[in-house]
Amino acid sequence: MKTLGYYNGHYDELDRMTVPMNDRSCSFGDGVYDSAYARNGIVFSLHEHIDRIFRSCALLGITPPCSKEEMIQIINEMVAKVDANETFVYWQITRGTMPRSHAYTEDLRSNLWIIIREMSIRETYRPIKLISREDTRFFHCNIKSLNLIPSVLAATAAKEAGCDECVFHRGDRVTECAHSNIQILKNGTLIEPPADELILAGIQRGHIMQKCESFGIPVEVRPFTMQELMEADEIIVSSAGSLCLSVCEIDGKTVGGKAPKLLKKLQDSLLADFMQATEKK
Repeated sequence: MKTLGYYNGHYDELDRMTVPMNDRSCSFGDGVYDSAYARNGIVFSLHEHIDRIFRSCALLGITPPCSKEEMIQIINEMVAKVDANETFVYWQITRGTMPRSHAYTEDLRSNLWIIIREMSIRETYRPIKLISREDTRFFHCNIKSLNLIPSVLAATAAKEAGCDECVFHRGDRVTECAHSNIQILKNGTLIEPPADELILAGIQRGHIMQKCESFGIPVEVRPFTMQELMEADEIIVSSAGSLCLSVCEIDGKTVGGKAPKLLKKLQDSLLADFMQATEKK
């Protein structure tokens, strides 16, 4: 099979899966999610993604339906059942199922969804274009919540503008993209927004910082402005599916392209890590 779904222990191909309408994710987006990519049956950075979804659960007071080890086992077993070499793995934990009411009861049992389908990571070396928008999302961006309407609208606006992503800013402070993190290289230094309540700290964001440190590239964690973004030597957009993309245009203006060797060094190494970690044993 090319797709596989899971809901509280029930497996089937995605087009045959159903979920209860009273699952609180349907009415309220009341849950958290995470996603990763797999190659050769190996999910890249799975333990880090599992740790993050458990942190998000704790911040919302949701008790996961199983342990971390059990969740890892379920996901790995599902990936092995899909007839595809490269897959996208998505899972979410919702607060539970009950008749619609804003206030939930404390005795709810959470629900686990898992979706697996064939998909590859993005082309690492293809520069992308961005648009910019004022960041009007709620102030809980550090939780990987299901409430994604602002991101959906921004991503759609970017697509309609012929671009690949949308970078958010609050006033003049750059935060992140609609579904990615953003970093800049300036004078040989990686500048990274702080992991506060205004961004979701991506797993790949951490990998880029670790890679810079291993290469002796200084890392500066601080807010940066739209002007700094536009004047950066290179702009990096990162996520699980876009390891280390460069940006060539924002709002129709050419950006980056001033440190291609340093950028490619990071791209080469990060892509090599992904390929090695997901190689068949």
